[in-house]
Amino acid sequence: MSSTEAHAFWDDVYAARAEQQQPKPNQRLTEIVPGQAPGDALDLGCGGGGDALWLAEQGWRVTAVDISAVAADRLTALANARGLGDRITAARHDLGAGLPAGEFDLVCAHYLHTPFDLDRASVLRAAAHALRAGGRLVVVDHGSIAPWSWDQNPDLRHPPPQEVAADLALDPRAWAVERADSPRRTATGPDGSTAELTDHVLVIRRADG
Repeated sequence: MSSTEAHAFWDDVYAARAEQQQPKPNQRLTEIVPGQAPGDALDLGCGGGGDALWLAEQGWRVTAVDISAVAADRLTALANARGLGDRITAARHDLGAGLPAGEFDLVCAHYLHTPFDLDRASVLRAAAHALRAGGRLVVVDHGSIAPWSWDQNPDLRHPPPQEVAADLALDPRAWAVERADSPRRTATGPDGSTAELTDHVLVIRRADG
């Protein structure tokens, strides 16, 4: 399928959702990031914008990208309304064409899943290479299917974080796996319903110097 079809699909997904005025950050991000000095962050697939807004409130300068212009535009509006417009740059960006330019102290990719062709391993490998010394790549994937997910394929496989790390084929002398586990959490869907879900969490740190 073409990138135009992917843009239209994700624009429709976000347009169908009520615009959130107080989007929440992902739980795993708020567990992992505290303790790391704020710097430059790249949010891959920013979605509703909760992660980017939370990071900016913690002092980070955030480049937030999503294939959906609806998502990016909503985040820009929220950032401006909160006085964070100088700390967040949100834009439509197709990761299949590469990453935004720059070096980062943090790259986060929460639930970066799509029904369209995307060489995710190449995207995440490039993200690891975009880290400055001491920077972290945080990848959080679905380990189970939420009742409200757009993808209800019962045959969908959820690779564990160790497998995701192996697929990146990073030199262990330069990048170290700090965390690779599958914790559970209670999540709330757009309709207010709750479910117990599994996350696959991978944190990779680039060596100092």
